[in-house]
Amino acid sequence: MPSQPPTLAYQTPPPSQPRLLNTPVVALLISGVILGAGVLASIFLSRPGVAPAFAPYWPLVVLVLSVGLVITLITVVKLHAFIALILAAIAAGLLSRVGILSGAPNQSHWVRAVELSTVAFGQTCASIGVVIALASVIGMCLLESGAADKIVRHFLRLFGQKHAGLALLVSTYIVSIPIFFDTIFMLLIPLAKALRLRTGKDYLLYVLAICCAGVVTHSMVIPHPGPAAMADALHVDPGLTIIVGLITGALPCAIGWLFCRFINRRMDVPLVETPGSSLADLEALMGKPERELPSLPISLTPVLLPVLLIGLASFVAALYKQQAPGPLATWLQFLGNRNIALIIGAFTSIFILMRQRRLSFSRVADLIGPPLETAGVVILITAAGGAFGLMLRNAGVGDAIKTAASGYNVNLILLSWIVALIIRIAQGSATVAMLTTSAMIYPLMTASQLPYDPVYIFVSIGYGAMGASWMNDSGFWVVSRLGGLSEKQTLRSWTLLLTVISVAGLLTALLFASLLPRLPFMSPRP
Repeated sequence: MPSQPPTLAYQTPPPSQPRLLNTPVVALLISGVILGAGVLASIFLSRPGVAPAFAPYWPLVVLVLSVGLVITLITVVKLHAFIALILAAIAAGLLSRVGILSGAPNQSHWVRAVELSTVAFGQTCASIGVVIALASVIGMCLLESGAADKIVRHFLRLFGQKHAGLALLVSTYIVSIPIFFDTIFMLLIPLAKALRLRTGKDYLLYVLAICCAGVVTHSMVIPHPGPAAMADALHVDPGLTIIVGLITGALPCAIGWLFCRFINRRMDVPLVETPGSSLADLEALMGKPERELPSLPISLTPVLLPVLLIGLASFVAALYKQQAPGPLATWLQFLGNRNIALIIGAFTSIFILMRQRRLSFSRVADLIGPPLETAGVVILITAAGGAFGLMLRNAGVGDAIKTAASGYNVNLILLSWIVALIIRIAQGSATVAMLTTSAMIYPLMTASQLPYDPVYIFVSIGYGAMGASWMNDSGFWVVSRLGGLSEKQTLRSWTLLLTVISVAGLLTALLFASLLPRLPFMSPRP
């Protein structure tokens, strides 16, 4: 028999070895070298008599280096935001001049930098942890019970299909008070798509209407993490921030709505299939029987009841500033504590969910688990951002800004807006921008007598941290991917919309501070 040709076994190529000096590793090495040089410079500047003229401005170098570290770790190294912010907080402490950080006498500067970072993390977590967790529970219950759907349908009937975009705007403004922006967008984007199927037009208008109202409450209203932590950092009454945030949010929201209509006339965005929602499912959504939804008053209760209680408590606190409150006022203050008010709102929403869908406590516990897990990540990132901001304050950044601005007639409302906008553009997160800016600006607020209520600083920081959202912001990708928009379309619509609202919010803060500098019914917390 003829010999068979030899069989050549298929040789798989050896797996490629990972490059030791890829971009993230190089970025880490460069960051380490720069930070090391910064630490050596801070030690040198801490010596008596060395560069006394430059020493007051060293905290500005700390600000630039630590913010640069956050940007590098998140955008280049792709590190989780929590780890990046904690490392940046510690780095800010290490870079500060030796002897400036408080701590036990037997602790070195390096130990104080770490300990103060963890203390600042705990302080921020204590102020916003329960609030964020309870808000996530309320949001889930509104979604699962159909209460959010009921509110939206009511405003659609009220305004008519011709003004469906305006109905989405108003209903989102109310529903999004206790619900995070990502969640409210995921909740309402199917309605925007279903409306597009029904009307055959104006899809971009419906998407931007949700965005317009959702970002205002996200930046202005407790229990959202940014406003909650910012009110604590600026020592402003939480009830006051809710009232002023909702009132001052009306004008920027209206201006944003006009821009939504403007950009909708100039951009044609088609409706496309997106992950998680088929067009057939969307068509069925608008036909869900009304009897399967709770009534409008019941649907609104979990949203408005906590807001009402917190507002009443703040009013009582201002009314009894100079005297001990009576029994009724004491109870109102207790029920209006933001944690208690949100506990009441959470149990109300759970009751509505159980009643509407006839669920047991064990089934509700299963439903609560995932949103609490998501809230846990939000709390970690928010608290780390708060630690970063407080460590910048401990490093003397606020005093350095004050020194740099001395001799200039700088409006603190404008300055806080600019600082928040710069930090927002640099690292993407609106919440981190709010926390960092509020910690830096607070020393400037206390250094002089403000000619207006400090709540307007709260407003200006919130709107500054909202503007110019681009590709380093998670909200950008939520809108792009779930809304079915390309990156270019998102930049031309979402990014421009938030910038318009941000500028309108600054002008609103300046206007209110000029026309109503002192609020007669409220006062800042001591």
